[in-house]
Amino acid sequence: MTYKPFDLTGKVALVTGGNGGIGFGMVEAMAQAGADIVIWGSNPKKNADAEAKLAPLGVRVLTQVVDVSDEHAVAAGMVEAVAKMGRVDTVIANAGIGIGAPSFSEFSTEAYRKVLAVNLDGVFFTFREACKHMITRPGGGSLVAISSLSALDGAPRNEAYAATKGALIPMVRAIAVEHARYGVRANCILPGWIATDMTAGAQGNDKFNDNVIKRVPMRRWGEPKDFGGMAVYFASDASSFHTGDSVLIDGGYGVF
Repeated sequence: MTYKPFDLTGKVALVTGGNGGIGFGMVEAMAQAGADIVIWGSNPKKNADAEAKLAPLGVRVLTQVVDVSDEHAVAAGMVEAVAKMGRVDTVIANAGIGIGAPSFSEFSTEAYRKVLAVNLDGVFFTFREACKHMITRPGGGSLVAISSLSALDGAPRNEAYAATKGALIPMVRAIAVEHARYGVRANCILPGWIATDMTAGAQGNDKFNDNVIKRVPMRRWGEPKDFGGMAVYFASDASSFHTGDSVLIDGGYGVF
């Protein structure tokens, strides 16, 4: 017999920031595994481009323009997603921004508040609305927050980003404990240095590549597709007893 827990046929996965980078890497893998997809993104063109890339896979795709820092937009978006797709089994809170500063003492309050609004408030609002849906139906669901290696190590000149990513870990653990009785699982994924639009500047910096990427035991930048397998796992029945965890995907950088 074939082992089928990784088959996502009949399931619906919603990914915030799913129109590019790590988000799309996870979306594409889950669609290939049979899941119908909901993409939340703030850029309509990127949403449309992502939908077009998924068309050959033959799954249902819904794209929505949702600002995750706006709790009313998040609530309305979740209601619409459930109404149009019939259910939402997995929600991956991936949308995030990074704003740094020349130094911590020069970090503006405006930038700090903006990062918190998207990276922390956005996850809180998204998971809160997802839980409202998941606890009312049989089967529960799976919540995945995309944190960061910066939650664990020092991230100079990126204190706001690091603070938001660190805060996701206890938030997810609390959700996991409270909602396990409903069959709702909650976990974190912590990416290391990944080649996305957010890290474009560092990718072209020879000094950074020499000083940082050469220290990655896998000797390369991570890629969005490196997150596909973990997304499928957490969206699938294979992870039905796995909750409250934080999984580091960084090519070994954090333990070197």
